[in-house]
Formats: sequence, structure tokens, C-alpha cells
Amino acid sequence: MPASTFGPTIAATRIEPPPEWALLQRQLIEIGERNAALMVEKYAAPGGMLYYADDVDDYYEKVDNWGVFYAMGGARKVFDDALMVWNATTRTNGPAGNPVFRWMLPQLHNEYYCLGRQEESTWIPGRRMVNEWHHHSEGNMAFHGFGLADPAIPENVDRARRFADMFIGADPQAPNWDPNHRILRSPFPTSRGPVHELSLENAVAFLHGSRSLVGGGNYLFKEVGTMASLRPHIAELEEKWWENPVRAAEIVKLFNHVVCDCDIANNLAACSLVTNAYLYTGEAQYKQWVLDYVEAWMDRIKANGGIIPDNVGPNGIIGEHRDGQWWGGLFGWSYYMGFNIIFHGLIAAAECAQLLTGDSGYLDLLRSQLHLITDNAITGEDGQLLVRYRHDHRGWVDDTEYGHLGAQPMRGKDLAHLYHASLSDDDYQLFTRFRDGEVRRDWNAELGKSEKDQGDAELARFNYYDGRNPDWPARILRHELDDALARHRRLVDENRTPQQLVDDLAHPINGIRTRGLIQTMMGCPQMVYNGSLLRATVRYYDAESQRPGLPPDTAALVEGIRPDGAAVLLVNLDSHGSRTLILQAGAFGEHAFTGTTWREGEDVRQRPVDGKYLTVTLPPATSIQLDLAIDRFANTPSYAHPWHDGTVPVAVQHESPTPT
Repeated sequence: MPASTFGPTIAATRIEPPPEWALLQRQLIEIGERNAALMVEKYAAPGGMLYYADDVDDYYEKVDNWGVFYAMGGARKVFDDALMVWNATTRTNGPAGNPVFRWMLPQLHNEYYCLGRQEESTWIPGRRMVNEWHHHSEGNMAFHGFGLADPAIPENVDRARRFADMFIGADPQAPNWDPNHRILRSPFPTSRGPVHELSLENAVAFLHGSRSLVGGGNYLFKEVGTMASLRPHIAELEEKWWENPVRAAEIVKLFNHVVCDCDIANNLAACSLVTNAYLYTGEAQYKQWVLDYVEAWMDRIKANGGIIPDNVGPNGIIGEHRDGQWWGGLFGWSYYMGFNIIFHGLIAAAECAQLLTGDSGYLDLLRSQLHLITDNAITGEDGQLLVRYRHDHRGWVDDTEYGHLGAQPMRGKDLAHLYHASLSDDDYQLFTRFRDGEVRRDWNAELGKSEKDQGDAELARFNYYDGRNPDWPARILRHELDDALARHRRLVDENRTPQQLVDDLAHPINGIRTRGLIQTMMGCPQMVYNGSLLRATVRYYDAESQRPGLPPDTAALVEGIRPDGAAVLLVNLDSHGSRTLILQAGAFGEHAFTGTTWREGEDVRQRPVDGKYLTVTLPPATSIQLDLAIDRFANTPSYAHPWHDGTVPVAVQHESPTPT
């Protein structure tokens, strides 16, 4: 089909050999396509059901990045296979049950997470069968990617609405939201509503950091290892309290009252799911809910002396069931990984509020807590600047008892998401303060171990844009390619039969790597794994095929980012064919291009742009460097693609047809 153009059209003229990063980018896309096909071939039944048993969010995670991969230029089959696996997972974990793993109880109601009920807490003895937003969010990563890939799928638009309605008070089957106190009523909000009562097994698991069956197995008997605290009511639990039925009943009752009947900071991650519904529909109720919830937590930070509380009671009172104690809630400040979960929610919520309004004041939700831990930083014996992410009855904790994290270097992802969102001098200074205090890590060498990591790969990306790491694009892409190739070898070598895979509960191998592609191609941090949305400086569409992503044989690198613009290098690796691509300002068209500058030989060309799109034609073997002027957060965000005329088109007949 002829190429569709949107905005001004610019043609490249420079002919030169493609740079190494461009070749690596295309190789990474190619091996990802091959790996996706192998995973489906080796680990999935016809129809998409995986030969694998786990919590339902882990099923969805096996294709967590396939939608965004297609949206960057991967093959359509990858996206279609992701939909197949996602839909099969939804079918086989719903009321009908799993046809292979028949001992598994249904994990979904109305196609969304419903675990947490008392009668469903013994799915696998000793397993923690409850859902909370840390795990909701992990499973939602794939679903959010579907909107980027193809927003015009009616059943996904319907799901986006239904899922969001469960949290904003619009679904009577799921009364999770209290609009008067602006709280989600439980740490375990589900598609059947809030869960306030858990079992003895669950209480032991959360209070002792153990998935072991009550009465056996190894568990951590120190508060440093717990996921929730009973302080100030009980300072230290006696050993094997669960073996005394009377005492066990007392503890479970207290646990349900103190831990389960409150809102927690982790629930802020729900903002991504609700924003996802807005990006499909543009309906004001979803935007308003996000702002109401974010503002409620910002008010609580102010009321709590600048620290976000990790538990808010049913009447909206900080520490309501803990005599005013603001810490100790589920996955909160006293848990050794609580900072990880709290900050994931803070990042997702702050970014969503900024996206929906263009108001960067909402970033204070995240910024305030980064300054909080920065103000409480200490210097290690080796001179390393360290932050303390934990707080309990001893105050800010810097020990590493039982191998748990104590004081540590600042994570890259938290700083990177704040700075990318604001591009302010103050947030730049916060970032460089930790670089200046760095002893243990070589920021240029931090490339990360997996897509689900601590985000220190963002340190090398920051240094690249700060002019200190010029080889980073090729190095991060080569690093990702090596990982993808290693996974390819494992996929090729997989020769177990379906029955053996079932017997072994074999984990499917996801061989698609998207972090380096997102960072280089779109000029942004990778999404925070727990459900946050894409934060692209620019994204691309194939003008000839009218599909998202780069056209075949093309590559893109965001070479520079500044508050009012960005520098982008586009390359056509095909020495015979031309390519035409559309640039969009922002992941969801939330930004606007106001002009662009480029060179043709010795001449500098300039062209005004007034809108979210710009079309570039790349003749064979050409490249072009564009300096883009950008007005950030100038537009209403949407999943709509350029040819959708501003609104996601969904073919739905709203009224019954007139009989003939």
C-alpha cells in the first residue's frame, strides 16, 4: 500500500555505512522473533495453553514484553502469539479450570485476579495464595503492551474498562474503592472485592517470610524477614505459636485486623491499570480516579512529616490500627524488600498523573521519597554513599542481618524515572550527587542482568546522555543480544515431551529482550517491571504497512534529550529499498513537535512542525540526524495510532439492529 504521511515530510540524503548499534538493533529484533516462535512451539499446547503451573500472574509474565516488542518493529506473529497465550491463560485459569493441572483452583473471576478468599488459600499446601498489587502489576505488563501494539481489539478495550472499574468503584461485584476516604479497602483488592480475612497459613507466610507449610520447613523467625509486622501490638512472636490453637486464633484475628483492613502504598500501582483504560477510551472517570488517589497519598505524605505511610486505616487515618504507627504494613518500610515495592508504586502513580494532566507537580509523590532517603543517606567505610530503605522500631536500618538488604547504593531506576519525567536541573543534581558518591560501581559498565532487575542499567544510560559514555548504545545492545542468543540455545536444546514438561513444571523461556531496544530506540528508561507504562521520548510507525514500530531494515537512536527537545538518528540498512516512517512525540502522542533541524551536506535545514507527527523518508542506505524541538505534555494521551484520527476505533454495535 502507498505510504501514509502525517505532519511534514523530510527526506534523508546522507549515504554512509550503518553504525554498529544499528546492526545490533536489527539483530536483536530478529533473534527475538525466532525465540518467540520457539517458546510457543516448545512450551505451549495448540491454542496457547502453557505446559506450566504457577500463580496466574506468572503465566502472563511469560509474554510480558511481546506487545511492546511488536510495537517497536517485531513481527506481527509475535503479538498474535502473545494474544493467544494470554487468552489461553485467561480461559484455563477461570471458572472452567485448567484441563491439564486439574488440582489448581480457579484464579480469575471476570477475567481478573480473584485469589485471596479464605476457602481458596490452600491451592498448594504452603503456597501464599493471595493477590496484591505487586503481583497484579507483574501480570499486567503484557496486557498494557497490547494497547501499544493494537488498541482496536474490542475484547481488550472491554477488558481495560472492566478491570479498571473493579478499582474505581464502578463494579458492584468488586467494591474495592472508598471514595469518601480515598482508599482501596485492602492490601488484597480483587475482582470480587477487598479481602480482609486470610488463613493461618497466610498469616505465617507473611509474618515469617516463609512459604513453608505451618509446622514445618525453614522460615525466618526475625522481623527483618517478615513481609508485615504486628507492632506495636506484639513486639516479638513466640516460637511455633501456630501450634497452640487458642494463640493461633488470636494472632490470625490480630493479623487480619492490623494487616488486612487498611490501604497500603503498594496499591498505588493500580494507577497504571486505570490509566490504561483512559488511554483506550479517553473517559474522564478514569483520569479523575488516578488524580484523586495520587492526591490522597500526597496529602498523607504531608500529614506524616514527609514520609509516605505504609498503612492507612479504613477511615483514612494513618496507622489507624497501629496506634498511629506509620510503618509495618504489608510490603512496607519494615520489610527488607518493601522499598522495591513501594517505589514501584510511586513511580507508576506519579508518571500516570503527570501523563494525564501534563502537571509535573505530581512528580513530588516520587521526588519527596527520594529526597527522604537521600537525606538519611550514610557513607560506608569505603566511602560509598549508601541509602537506607528500611525503617522499623529501631528507626532507619542499615544492617544486613540474615543476608537481607541494609544500606546500599541508590538504585538507578528510581533516579532515572524521576529525571526522565522532569528533565529538571534539581533532579539532575540529585542524580549526579549519587554519581559523585559512587565507589563500588562503574556506571558505564552497569548493563543489568535481566529485564526484571534493580534498574542499574539506567546508570550507564544516564552517563551516555550526560556525555560520559559514548559507546553505550552498541554495548547495551550487544549485551542484550548475547543474552537473547543464550536463551536461543536453551530453546533449541529443549527436547522434552509435553508430558515431561508438565511433570517437570518447566518454566517457559522468554527469549525476547526489550530493555536495550526501549532505551536506545525510544530514549527512555525501561518500564518499571511492576506494571508501569511506557515513557517514550519518541516512537515510530511504519508508514507503508500502517503498523506500529520501525519499518524493516531500519534502526533508530535517540542521541540526546533535553527539556525542550531531542536528537534522533535514523538509519536505513537496506541498500536497495526506500523506507518511510512516522515519528510520534511521546509513547501516547502526549508531546508535540514544534520544529526540526537537520543537515543536507554542508547546509542546515529547518522546518516548523505543529503537531505530534513527523514523516521521514529514508532512500536506500541513507541516514538522517534530526534535532527535534518538543513541547512536552502538550497533548491528550491516547493509544490511537496516527491513522486513527485521534480516537481508538472499536467496532462495537451499541444498539440492536432494526429487524428486516
